Amino acid sequence: MNPDRFENLRLELRRGSLILAVLAELRVERYGYTLRKALEDHGLPMDESTLYPLLRRLEAQGLLQSEWREEDKRNKRYYRLTPEGQDMLGQLTAEWRGIGRSLDQIL
Repeated sequence: MNPDRFENLRLELRRGSLILAVLAELRVERYGYTLRKALEDHGLPMDESTLYPLLRRLEAQGLLQSEWREEDKRNKRYYRLTPEGQDMLGQLTAEWRGIGRSLDQIL
């Protein structure tokens, strides 16, 4: 088996699930570090170079909103779902579960 091919396909498979995981974790307001930690604690580690561009993209799409706050003498950017983001999370969750049921039957 070609390890590079496997890695490319693994990353492709993972990429879509990370969007759903980020939206789900942001049902509770978090800043970047705590979001990364929560994802890692659930077995989905994500580099900052992946997470922050994804957060910016989701915010540009209107699914998230963010706000800078000073905490412990440091500025932290807090993220939360917008109402549209909550709706999208529900739709994507239903889609994910449907795909999972189908794959369980196939695999």
